[in-house]
Amino acid sequence: MMDFLDFEGRDLYFDSPNSSKVDELIHLSSEAYPDDKAEYYLLRSYFYEPDNLSVLVALYRYYYYQHQYERALNVAERALEVSGKQLGYMVGWEDLNQASLGNGVLVSMGLTRFYLLGLKASAYLLMRLDDLDGAIQRLSKIQELDPADQFGVNDLLAIARRRLNEQEIEKLGSDKVSALQSYR
Repeated sequence: MMDFLDFEGRDLYFDSPNSSKVDELIHLSSEAYPDDKAEYYLLRSYFYEPDNLSVLVALYRYYYYQHQYERALNVAERALEVSGKQLGYMVGWEDLNQASLGNGVLVSMGLTRFYLLGLKASAYLLMRLDDLDGAIQRLSKIQELDPADQFGVNDLLAIARRRLNEQEIEKLGSDKVSALQSYR
């Protein structure tokens, strides 16, 4: 079993150096936050380095804290694409298995952890956007890849399933009410 919580001697996404231009833009965005100018600086940094995970995380955080969940989800998807490519994943998260995950760990445990956390973040955003089916699919994939639940998705998965079940019960109830009203 992989120990996703082992951080000893592991490179993390932000350990890679940024260009001075991107560092400057990220710094300017932090000074401008929460003003819209912060987004402008972050988008410019993305223009300069669209595959830079530090830029993507900064942009994700901006949108997340601004409650712009659809935009944050788009950025999370891009981060999954970029980190998956760096890990050598030839498939999307839907087709990821223990063997391909293990190959990614051989490239970088830190980047593999980043990838799975990005998948979890995207699932959480889908829950916020009320796409419970999408969230459940992603959380179930993480649960399959992390049976020890080191990423703590079991509770989120239970919440998403319960909310989906409640929605289905509510829909059944409203369908019955509609049927009764049309019967009168």
